Amino acid sequence: MSPLLAINDLRVGYGQVEALFGASLTVAPGTIVTVVGPNGAGKSTLLNAVAALIPKRSGRIAFAGQNTDGLSTEELAACGMALVPERRDLFGSMSVEDNLLLGAYLRRSNHKAIADSLEEIFARFPRLKERRAQEAGTLSGGERQMLAIGRALMCRPRLLLLDEPSLGLAPQIVRNVFDVIDSLRATGVSVLLVEQNAQMALRIADYAYVLETGEIVNQGTGAALLHDPRVMETYLGIGHGSYAD
Repeated sequence: MSPLLAINDLRVGYGQVEALFGASLTVAPGTIVTVVGPNGAGKSTLLNAVAALIPKRSGRIAFAGQNTDGLSTEELAACGMALVPERRDLFGSMSVEDNLLLGAYLRRSNHKAIADSLEEIFARFPRLKERRAQEAGTLSGGERQMLAIGRALMCRPRLLLLDEPSLGLAPQIVRNVFDVIDSLRATGVSVLLVEQNAQMALRIADYAYVLETGEIVNQGTGAALLHDPRVMETYLGIGHGSYAD
């Protein structure tokens, strides 16, 4: 089966600083792939380059078999790619429901489909339904993350890019958010997830990559990396080793 997303030898930099060094990875249809690594490893840079928010220096990114060179973020969204950024980018003075409806702007002519999608999101996130008329800026951190994911799902993406969805959330809320991400696999949505919380990310991942200082230093199934001694030492707080030893 051809990958939905294929990244080959990707290099990205900011001025004289190179943030990614020849990163390569794939996301198969209907799978969850995670990239774990410490803060500053280049995880967000990777997602932003895939979503065409920042330019790449070299390498190839293909989505659904199409080279994405020259495509804008909006054009990629129209092709079925949706990004949930770390900062979530909600409209705080607008209601929960209006934020969700903005996620369906590319489908705005199909009112019945949008209404059906809205009910699906409310079924997946009952708390959002309870707060549908509430301003987004008044929500808790966990509710804002649910809203950000729900808004992205409103465009019916084939690939969902998630940037640090657990950031700043309480442990129980983190578990709830990861349960939702895990459940997306059954809907056919592919997920590329970047996370510092390696344990939660690896538990739900079909495949995973370890990124350190701009380079992929290890890869394997989520289960295999979760039990890899190096990963356990470096990211799960067991032992004192690292890939840089």
